Amino acid sequence: MSATPHTAVMDPPRVSKKAIAPSRGGRPWTFYVLAALFTFYVIALYGPMICIYILSFQDVRGGLVFPMKGLSLHWFVDLFTQVRTGDVKGAFDRSIKLAIVVTAITVVVSFMAAMAFRRRFPGDNIVFALMIGSLVAPGLVLGIGVGLLFNAIGIDTSPFGSALGAQLSWTLPFGVLVMFAVMSRFNPAWEEAARDLGATTWQTIRLVIIPVLAPGLVAVALFGFTLSYDEFARTLQTAGPQNTLPLEIWSMTLNVTSPSLYALGTVTTIISFVIIAAALGTIVFMQRRRSARANEN
Repeated sequence: MSATPHTAVMDPPRVSKKAIAPSRGGRPWTFYVLAALFTFYVIALYGPMICIYILSFQDVRGGLVFPMKGLSLHWFVDLFTQVRTGDVKGAFDRSIKLAIVVTAITVVVSFMAAMAFRRRFPGDNIVFALMIGSLVAPGLVLGIGVGLLFNAIGIDTSPFGSALGAQLSWTLPFGVLVMFAVMSRFNPAWEEAARDLGATTWQTIRLVIIPVLAPGLVAVALFGFTLSYDEFARTLQTAGPQNTLPLEIWSMTLNVTSPSLYALGTVTTIISFVIIAAALGTIVFMQRRRSARANEN
């Protein structure tokens, strides 16, 4: 009877319990250091703003510092009723109208520039450098130059004249850069398909290009509005005797020493957040509408 060969069976490798046991800390010490730095950054960034918002809701006994005295809307009413706080209503009206005009021009010109730069043409690098060059110049210096130019040609500085031109030198480069980034993702095959189906140039732009680029156009509009609404340096020497809202706030810091200034900061912040939320909502609505149309087709 032949012997059965012995088959050697290797024992499984021994794994120490320390290797398979979960780490008790869970995170390295660097995580906590970075988390602490981020927390301090958020507090330093938003802490003063939150303090201003809280202090703006004091009653008539309130001051510019804590502790907070009472709770009311007194300083918001005082902001728009008392003459001593300045022409807040007029400045706000001018800033909103100016921002709307700047936004419209920025969107149209940025879209046209993006369409033009899809193909190379002689001197395109020079044109692009001239468009972006105003971002290099300091805003205050550029505003002074625009103001001196208008005075030299005999035109009075005004919000919808010299200030409009100065602000466009700030908003247009941003709009052009955003549209270039959006246009780089546009597939020319969609445009060619529309032309093959018999669409004219205007129909292709209106029914194909603009709907596809709509989120980018909304982003350009948001950039243009917020940059114009908050612009100070380029408007300081070009607005003339009529202040925009940032200039009015600056003048109030020299004259008004009451929580009315805090109330104005709260109001402007709320308006900015409303505009941003409206822009983001518009982008989401457009994307869902495009997805619904794609599913139907």
